Amino acid sequence: MEPDDTWTTLRRQCEALEPGAELVTPVSDRPFGIARTADDRIVVRFGDSGERRPLWREQFVVFLEQLDEDSVPIDELPPGVEPYATVVTLTDEYAADDDEIRHDPDATAAGESPFLVSAAAARSTPERVHDDALLLAEQLERVDADDPSALDTGSATDLYVLASDVQHGANRVRRSVRDTLLERLGPDQRLHGRYGTVRRTTRKRRQPEDEETVFAALDDHGIPREWVTGIDRDKLDVVLAVTDLEEDEVYDVDEDVYVQKTDTDEDEKYSRLEGIADRIDELEGAEGEALRDELDDIEDRLEDALSAD
Repeated sequence: MEPDDTWTTLRRQCEALEPGAELVTPVSDRPFGIARTADDRIVVRFGDSGERRPLWREQFVVFLEQLDEDSVPIDELPPGVEPYATVVTLTDEYAADDDEIRHDPDATAAGESPFLVSAAAARSTPERVHDDALLLAEQLERVDADDPSALDTGSATDLYVLASDVQHGANRVRRSVRDTLLERLGPDQRLHGRYGTVRRTTRKRRQPEDEETVFAALDDHGIPREWVTGIDRDKLDVVLAVTDLEEDEVYDVDEDVYVQKTDTDEDEKYSRLEGIADRIDELEGAEGEALRDELDDIEDRLEDALSAD
């Protein structure tokens, strides 16, 4: 492929990327998006720093000439060249695997790349929690969660999956902000926010010392060793695995049946979110004005309540 043709293809594939999709550099694993394209450059924006960087057409030509002569080992890519290498793999001429980037038209398809992350998969944890909470709220508006037995199977499944995703995502956010709060919380101190209060709490987790240390301490205090010796569950499980001893002969077994989420369709959720956003954008006239008035009224009442407190 001629340089001009390759450059045109690179620009076209960058412009055709799904909004919100990201590319990832192959060595440093830095995510970046395409900010814009021009006649002589492709401007990218790194997600981890917000830095904007132009990728120049002339530099692409130099890199492609090298690829046309021989493959390029991925682990030898300098940091400044990584974005060029990533973008090149969007064409139908250059392929990449774990080891190298090479000219290999038979093994590629335009617009596909091992370094391309879909818009749904590129969402950060806080963004995913926001998305899942919005989807859950929309689902709760459409179904009667107060009467689960009346729900059809599909609606019940979606409600369970979305509630599970919100719970797990919110827990990840909670854990991430916990360290920040601990740095600001002193002993017996409370921090107040708009929606609640937190305080520092200490829990002890105990793990026995090794057997020799424990027995020595017991001997020093005249405590019989048999008072603390008993059945080792790990050793008992080994015996069960290698002998004909039956589990119910040595264990009191209770079976707990529950529902386990096994999969979440992130692409379907993202598609649904786009539909909700489109419907909001399309609200016009009396319906849209009524919704905006309702939201303004809610905000006013919240402010009045907070001011009164």
